[in-house]
This record gives sequence, C-alpha cells and structure tokens, in this order.
Amino acid sequence: MSRGRKPDQGRQTSFDEVVIPNKLYFRIREVSKLTNTKAYVLRYWESEFPTLNPERKSGQRLYRRKDVETVFKIKRLLYDEGFTIEGARRQLRDKSGKVEEQKPLFRSGADRSPLRSIRHELETILTMLSRKC
Repeated sequence: MSRGRKPDQGRQTSFDEVVIPNKLYFRIREVSKLTNTKAYVLRYWESEFPTLNPERKSGQRLYRRKDVETVFKIKRLLYDEGFTIEGARRQLRDKSGKVEEQKPLFRSGADRSPLRSIRHELETILTMLSRKC
C-alpha cells in the first residue's frame, strides 16, 4: 500500500458540489469533512471572522447550517479568489451589511392626495389649538 494523499484531500470542495444535510447542528468534525478543511483551521477562522460564531454547549462547538455556509464562503474567498484574511473579512462584512435602497413611499403625484388631506387636517387642528390659547 502506497503512502500519500487520500483521494479527496488534494481536491478543493466547493459549496456547489456539496449537499449539506438537513440537520439543526453540526459538530466540528462533520463541518471539517463537509468542507474538506482541518478542524484547527476552522477554530482559527472563528477567531478571525466574527460572522462565524458556532454555539458552544457542553464544551462542543455546534455549527448551524448558516455557519457551514459561511465556512464555504470563507474558503472560497481565501483559496479560490486569493483574498487575505482581512480582505475576506471585509468582503463578508460588506456583503452581509448591504442594505437595499428604500422604495419611495408614493410613486406619483396622484398618490400624494392622502398626504395632502392629512396635512390639511393637521393644519386645521393646529389652527384650532392656537385660537384657544
């Protein structure tokens, strides 16, 4: 029997190729196998990426599905796209922090008539209050 790499070890695993089991929690060993990443690397990434935050219960790390997906994103950014740790951290922060533009409340002039009637009511109330004082 020859010594060398295991057949899967040299090959990068991408998120598209892996089916994440439908479970509530994953232990670090399971995440390590799914992502083809060593456990010590996952522990290091936890310290470097605030978005990767598995729960710790009874001394065990319990990753949620969201955490496993985050591991795949980190791995892609670092290994496939060549980002540094800081660059990958920034990418994850920018992508997760994107806020969609707020849609306008009213689209046309015809839609503003409710606002005009509310404004008129408020002005009437203000006039009545100012007369009493």
